[in-house]
Amino acid sequence: MLAPESAEALSALAAALEVSDLEARRAAIVDVVARWPRFLDGWARLGELGRDDIERYAYYRVGYHRGLDTLRANGWRGSGYVRWKHETNRGFLRALRGLQEMAARIGEADEAERCRHFIAQCDPDLRF
Repeated sequence: MLAPESAEALSALAAALEVSDLEARRAAIVDVVARWPRFLDGWARLGELGRDDIERYAYYRVGYHRGLDTLRANGWRGSGYVRWKHETNRGFLRALRGLQEMAARIGEADEAERCRHFIAQCDPDLRF
């Protein structure tokens, strides 16, 4: 289970997600991620708002790799559950799922399959 983000970071992301204009929302989330670059859900949310598949892929990949770094720093050794039921894991899992989807869309089938398999290992009950 990943550690929670600071209340300030969570509040800033929540406010950014409430911005109604899409471009302004993206810019607000960029500001959040610039301030807290290890905020996994910030990267995942940027992936959701990317302007094209490659931009989305890049955001998701950053969130995924930052998530791996964070998991390892918290004692994870490459196996074991990372369950969706724990709110703090959701940014990583969103980034991993987004990476899977974007890899498939850009024709990187082997990466998409690795991500699908990894999601199943992290949380066998998870259905997006």
